[in-house]
Amino acid sequence: MDDNRRQFLGTAAFGVGGLIALGGTAAAAAAVVETDKGQPGAGGFGLNSEQLPPGATVAYHDPGDISAMPAFTRSLDGSRPKITSGGWAKESTEHQLPIMKGLAGVHMLLDPGSSRELHWHAIAAEWAYVIGGRCQTVVLDPSGQTEINNYQPGDLWFFPKGHGHSIQTIGDEPCHFILSFDNGAFSEHGTFSISDWINVTPKPMLGENFGIKPGLFDSFPKGETYIQAGPVVPISAAVDAPWPRESTHKFSVTRDPRARRDFDGGSFQLATVDEWPISTTMSGGLMVIKPGQMKELHWNPNADEFHYYLAGTGQVALFGSGGRGQLADVKAGDTAYIPAGYGHGIVNTGSDDLQIVQTWNAGKFEEITLKRWMQTAPRYLLSNNMVGVPASTLDRIKPA
Repeated sequence: MDDNRRQFLGTAAFGVGGLIALGGTAAAAAAVVETDKGQPGAGGFGLNSEQLPPGATVAYHDPGDISAMPAFTRSLDGSRPKITSGGWAKESTEHQLPIMKGLAGVHMLLDPGSSRELHWHAIAAEWAYVIGGRCQTVVLDPSGQTEINNYQPGDLWFFPKGHGHSIQTIGDEPCHFILSFDNGAFSEHGTFSISDWINVTPKPMLGENFGIKPGLFDSFPKGETYIQAGPVVPISAAVDAPWPRESTHKFSVTRDPRARRDFDGGSFQLATVDEWPISTTMSGGLMVIKPGQMKELHWNPNADEFHYYLAGTGQVALFGSGGRGQLADVKAGDTAYIPAGYGHGIVNTGSDDLQIVQTWNAGKFEEITLKRWMQTAPRYLLSNNMVGVPASTLDRIKPA
């Protein structure tokens, strides 16, 4: 681990929180304001611009000019579950964490034999990472074609918005997985389930639709079954019928070599629309950061980002412009949400691997790193931006 990384790990808690505190002191703010604000009209009007006397070395940020930095982490697994006869689901959406405008997340468990009933989502596509157990999905697309796939840990599925689908546990172990949706307003309480639809539809209309006597619908569930208990389905009996790789809803992110994207400090297994053509509106996978290492400071210009911390402990530093920054401690079961364009970095503060299921609400994955930007900028520009920094320090950031 190089000197820069040791310094980051040793001072992270002060480096973000301390700068916020110092920048917020009344004395420091007042001192800067005196040289940061001019008179109305100073500098001229229109084409008649005039040079002004030098202002402060650094800009003063008036807290009233931009909204306060919002909370961006939450314990998903510490939240109240929605439970029915065959399992449970916990969710994080913009209703629980207001910053989550572009993505929502769910942790779901299905008991052996249980199924998440036939349903669809009107406002969001669904992306999933299987954590444990085995399951089978059935998806129906607008052409009337059905795909059936079996899943094990490390597999992904993706269902475009509005496509009908279901999830069935196979084998004698529970299956649990992380779901992500490309709309922060999505809620598990608002899925379009067939038992709910049949329950609220007049029986004469149901009889006409299916060509059977209306009274036969008296035995149907009186509400939404959601996750329903049932007999165990042996793995040998769950025969799948996958589509060709170019159109399939399934991707094995931990086993497909196309997904591997190692970085200094860890590994990243990522599926984008380039590797998985059906995943047009979302990308995601599993990031592992080694103990004492970090995912470098960067931002994603084209998408919001959602984290579910699968194992380990860490810290996430978020930069929100206008003098705003937050540092948050995270552990297994927590989530984080990074709005598009916000700078951030992740550090593993524990002795075990930090494992993160990550998703973005764009099929293409894009990121820009702070280190790369500073290393490729002209030296005179970097020196001007970082006034007062010794040349020897800049030499370490930007090698000649």
